[in-house]
Amino acid sequence: MEETSTGREEAPVRRFVEHLAAALADFGFPPMSARVLVTMMVSDEETLSAADFGERLGASPGAISTAVRHLMHIGILVREPMAGSRSHRYRLTDDTWYEGSVSKAVYFKMIADLADEGVGVLGGSETSPGARMAEMRDFFRFFQTELTEIYKRWKDVKAGGADRPSPSPEA
Repeated sequence: MEETSTGREEAPVRRFVEHLAAALADFGFPPMSARVLVTMMVSDEETLSAADFGERLGASPGAISTAVRHLMHIGILVREPMAGSRSHRYRLTDDTWYEGSVSKAVYFKMIADLADEGVGVLGGSETSPGARMAEMRDFFRFFQTELTEIYKRWKDVKAGGADRPSPSPEA
């Protein structure tokens, strides 16, 4: 029975990584990015190299490179140089879920702005297509505003200024 450095059994950890990564992929996350993210989250080490990811996931350097680039782009991973080497190590951002979510808010604004342009192109909100586009615009503007409030509440919860939400009952 293979164990991790902290005494955890390796096989259940690997199964968990694949199970959570598959759930994230079902949610729309690129599958290899999900596997890299979960591998980083369950790692006893604070940083991992691309080679570490490749070894743990049995994945090619190209697949790992694409995944870490995606995770860096959305603000979840940070690349750090390795002293005396051309290689890099990767770590989770300090506030991973907040940073990753905030990066999405930019897209919500972009979609709302484009939908607003669409309202004009489609003859205004009085036309059926324009009305659909206006609803899309309004939804994304509403969502962006609400996300800002959610982020503020989350920071308050993390700082201890509010109670953490209780786990929701199973659906």
